Amino acid sequence: MSTDPAPPFRPHSSHWGVFSAAMRDGELLVRPHPGDPDPNGIIDNFPAALRHPARIAQPMVRRGWLERGPGPDDRRGRDEFVPMEWNAVLDLLAGELRRVGMRHGAGAVFGGSYGWSSAGRFHHAQSQIHRFLNAAFGGYVASVNSYSSGAASVIVPHVLGNYEDLTKNNVTWDQVAQHSEVVLAFGGMALRNAMVAGGGISEHVERGAMETARARGCEFILVGPLRGDLPEESGAEWIPGIPGTDTALMLALVHTLVAEGRHDQAFLDRYTVGWPVFARYLLGEADGQPKDADWAARITGVPAEQIRALARRLQGRRVLITVAHALQRAEHGEQPVWMGAVLAAVLGQIGLPGGGYGYALGAIGYYGRRANAVPGPTLSQGRNRHGNFIPVARIADMLLNPGTEYRYNGQTRRYPEIRLVYWAGGNPFHHHQDLNRLRQAFARVDTLVVHELAWTATARHADIILPATMTLEREDIGYSSHDPLMVAMHRIVEPFGEARDDYDIFAELSRRLRVDEVFTEGRSSREWLRHLYARTEEALRAQGAPALDFDAFWEAGSLRLPQAPDDGGPWRAFREDPDANPLPTPSGKIEIFSETVAGFGEASCPGHPAWLPPEDVPAPATPLQLIANQPATRLHSQLDFGGHSAAAKHRGREVAMLHPADAEARGIADGDIIRLFNARGACLAAARVSPDIRPGVVQLPTGAWYDPENPEEDRPLCVHGNPNVLTRDVGTSALAQGCTGQLTVVEVERFTGNLPPIRAFEPPSAKPEA
Repeated sequence: MSTDPAPPFRPHSSHWGVFSAAMRDGELLVRPHPGDPDPNGIIDNFPAALRHPARIAQPMVRRGWLERGPGPDDRRGRDEFVPMEWNAVLDLLAGELRRVGMRHGAGAVFGGSYGWSSAGRFHHAQSQIHRFLNAAFGGYVASVNSYSSGAASVIVPHVLGNYEDLTKNNVTWDQVAQHSEVVLAFGGMALRNAMVAGGGISEHVERGAMETARARGCEFILVGPLRGDLPEESGAEWIPGIPGTDTALMLALVHTLVAEGRHDQAFLDRYTVGWPVFARYLLGEADGQPKDADWAARITGVPAEQIRALARRLQGRRVLITVAHALQRAEHGEQPVWMGAVLAAVLGQIGLPGGGYGYALGAIGYYGRRANAVPGPTLSQGRNRHGNFIPVARIADMLLNPGTEYRYNGQTRRYPEIRLVYWAGGNPFHHHQDLNRLRQAFARVDTLVVHELAWTATARHADIILPATMTLEREDIGYSSHDPLMVAMHRIVEPFGEARDDYDIFAELSRRLRVDEVFTEGRSSREWLRHLYARTEEALRAQGAPALDFDAFWEAGSLRLPQAPDDGGPWRAFREDPDANPLPTPSGKIEIFSETVAGFGEASCPGHPAWLPPEDVPAPATPLQLIANQPATRLHSQLDFGGHSAAAKHRGREVAMLHPADAEARGIADGDIIRLFNARGACLAAARVSPDIRPGVVQLPTGAWYDPENPEEDRPLCVHGNPNVLTRDVGTSALAQGCTGQLTVVEVERFTGNLPPIRAFEPPSAKPEA
């Protein structure tokens, strides 16, 4: 037993929760924030991850790049690495940045980052890399939108207005608990999603809000293939429709409401435009096919009478329609987002407390919460004077097809020719689809630079790898726009090996490129924290609210911020007076038919919501639909080697769920190792046989680190269970070009061969330069 005094627990934060941590006898101890009513177990990934062998201890350079110089190379991802000293590798990288900048300009540099690397607002990798590239090159080729909401973030501004207001400043969980009578959740509101929030979260309230609402008599109805997409506390009724058919079901609900005179025509007349055009389509006057319950039953697998009965239950009650991000991560993903708003408008509930349209409520932890009344400490990224961009999910298209035209949001654009990809924060071998195609894409560039704390598949494909610190190894300020607790994130432990903060790496590079005054402004990391905090302190003092100076805040460990009232935001104001408070759409109203979208002329996204049959449907060779959704034991792929994530695997593999009927037909028992496959690739997983999934569907969460059995092959077997070897790399439509990684088709079989070992967390071969 240790005789050391009890270690001091110091405050810290993560995207999955505020917590405190301490080191004792070389072991990391973590405990959740005491005010959190429903703490997230993902914080338990930290102890095992902190000093895991998967961590990168020193700078590395891929041998082929070092020996042959920059250029396309299909050895990326299967080459060995050469360790280098920091000064040598920074000199080497600075030289390559100068070469690309002088020969090809900012338009040949892609700044890759996905923003989820740290809850701290200063050591926010996306801000750091973009600030550096703006300083070094005057700009870079950027990405826009996200893998999570790529379709929604493009269609919403055209037809509903401000995306941030729709998701963040609309219906709150308090309103659900107090006012909602029916919550009709298309795709559910899975707690695994709401457990995380950019910038950190101190109180997980979703489970409690649903439990309170249910006790009051609120009915929760889940439409989706997975029973677990609403928690037990909701007592949800489950309608297990066919994945990807929600738009057809919504159309049939609206058809029943209109055909039986149960819709709110007065609301449609005052608050929307385009209803007559849409109604002609709905009633079949435009195409000869009424979108009634009988029509929808054939598409959705939900009986027609059940559809009609559901529609009748909605009339005259405080109904909240929610649509999960998952629904728009598929072909024609714009349609369920738009159609969900139409269903809410037909019911006339938009703008009422606990009613209307809560798009993506439950999809992320800061949706459904009150906004903070003061600004937070955010780092300016500077100005990107180059201005070129791609939709984020089109990275492989860009690298494989330079100069090719594509459509996006009504524009005809052209993919740039990228010579250098610089990535800090994020793992595209988690987020992207068709990973074998992504491997081909990364083989095309001259140089791939990665800042990373561990040997992810992205790091293994890099030419220059710079070891970055983990959040526990640096100081920062945790802040979310919709969580009242701002956290002084103390350093808990010294950096692993030779790891450095992203800021320190970029500061050294900017000095070599003679742009350090632009990038650092002469400040150290601690001086930046003090500078950024001042913005919040000044805003607090201006409001007459309690305000600590920086030193007092740092000593206290946290500061509770005032929040805006729960007044329904712009949507409530719009309902109360649509003339004085119009929506930021062309008409100022909800656009059921959009002249703008129709004017783009895209067959894949017409001028009103419509049922557009997908191309990727079950067939004899691939009879099952695969759902590749978010994991419950980690954020995306972060810390997959942590204890909480590892404990949920079976025999080291990710777990795939399938229905007993599908398992029996294939001779699969619970716990068996199975092979999932289609024309794009194959992976292994462990089988979980459960009735809580619709027959004909298999579910495998994303985030297991890509682990090819034989990287020399074009389509190697992933032995760990990464579903993105199976998903399609195509856009949602020509409008948004969003990610379609939620759904694809596969076959599944029991794996009977010799079980390959898992090497995802083993460092690659590294040998000193000869």
